[in-house]
Amino acid sequence: MARGQIREGDMVMRDGGFWRGVSGRERSFACLAALALATLPATALADDAPAAKAVAVKLDRARLDGLEEFVNGVMAQQLANREVAGAVISVVYKGKLLFARGYGYADVDRAIPVDGERTLFRPGSVSKLLTWTALMQQVEQGQVSLDDDINKYLDFRIPDTQSRPILVRHLLDHTPGFEDSGVGMMSKTPADFVALGPWLRDHIPTRVREPGVETSYSNYGSAIAGYIVERVSGEAFPDYVDRHILQPLGMASTTFREPLSGVMAENMALGYALTDGRFVAKPFELYHNVMPAGSVSATAPDMAKFMIAQLHDGRLGKAQILKPETARLMRGDLMRNAPALPGMGYGYMVVREQGPRLIGHGGNTADFHSFMLLAPEADFGFFVSTTGGPGSYPARTELMNALIGRVFPQAPAPRWTGAATPAPVGAYRTNRRTYSEPPRPEFDIKVSAAGERAITLEIMGARSHWEQIGPDLYEQVTGARSGGPYERVEFYGPDSDRKMSFGSQPHVLYRLVHQ
Repeated sequence: MARGQIREGDMVMRDGGFWRGVSGRERSFACLAALALATLPATALADDAPAAKAVAVKLDRARLDGLEEFVNGVMAQQLANREVAGAVISVVYKGKLLFARGYGYADVDRAIPVDGERTLFRPGSVSKLLTWTALMQQVEQGQVSLDDDINKYLDFRIPDTQSRPILVRHLLDHTPGFEDSGVGMMSKTPADFVALGPWLRDHIPTRVREPGVETSYSNYGSAIAGYIVERVSGEAFPDYVDRHILQPLGMASTTFREPLSGVMAENMALGYALTDGRFVAKPFELYHNVMPAGSVSATAPDMAKFMIAQLHDGRLGKAQILKPETARLMRGDLMRNAPALPGMGYGYMVVREQGPRLIGHGGNTADFHSFMLLAPEADFGFFVSTTGGPGSYPARTELMNALIGRVFPQAPAPRWTGAATPAPVGAYRTNRRTYSEPPRPEFDIKVSAAGERAITLEIMGARSHWEQIGPDLYEQVTGARSGGPYERVEFYGPDSDRKMSFGSQPHVLYRLVHQ
């Protein structure tokens, strides 16, 4: 769960995370990394018809056979050049763990290496996939309806400041219409912990738009989803997840609880700051107040078990945590901001719509950077997590993209040869921000023309070049790697409300603020 216009709150984001309270250097690094990678209502997708069963895609076995060695090579470079203190990865294929590996150190000062089997990392907002699974368990049991006003399930009331109520489904696709605020999410010590319900009651964000109109990532909305599970089940949220997801799947080294204790605490990787070129250990991060939004600690093999269950329609061995039709529904489409780019599923972010379809979720705490990706048609998935200095953030994304480009390579799109159109020049501002505070223009994305059928994007002084591939669609050239994935940006909406979206950021959009 990071916050910014480049990755949360006031920065462009590729995925979710907590970024309140991180240093300016870390925010700047995230901005540059995202760039190097890259009201008309948003497009509402089909109602809750179960998704069709995935058509199997055969993978190139040679790419899989050499995958571990490929990852080893990427990680060797990142440990040397990307300020990565430690990292884990697990890869699953056809219902089995292909491999789980650790890299670098769990504790730099004591020279304790990361153990790919035992070391715990913080998945951040990847935790939300557990929360969405818990919520959908209640939906399939008839305890919750996706079309109910969320106030039906709460012991406090979200104010009726818009004309329509926030529905449960709006939590899943991040369209509740809240402003983004990180106040009170992170605690310094357990003495600062507040129970989930009272915290949510006392930190209701301002509703800045009608629900269901456009996706704008909401940690608060995700925490509400977990509280609904707690309310309707009668079980404390971490107890519910333990009994109905973690224990059935055998995820014995995973928990939402903070702080850790016993063996989990002993095996937890440390988070780090980079000070004067040295890794300096930081205290264990505490997100108890918004637990369902991202407080999980887990091992890579445990995350592999969760991936296998999701890929296999809710089943792992004899355990069935979701009905097959519910698992398939979650992997389907629910909402999109941009007409020609991937959107949101039922809690998942759609990474690629076909060739094959890829879904997943990212996560960023201040100290850890993670991503889980699933390819249901190929029965393949991976989880990665890094910690270290600011460079460990783009390192996570580079590793993720390297894996996608190797296993599911694609070619760049043909360049647009149609009639030239005026470049969509101007400054664009994220819709995921705190509207009750003054905007921060230094984080706006500046778009300028770069000759016919090309544009330049600038974020905090960093520039990238994009070439036109459709009437309002551009593909990134700067930093593009052979085999992809290739980042795209689309411009859309009427002249009175022009918007911009990135293919890698279905959870936010950017609005033209001046030309």
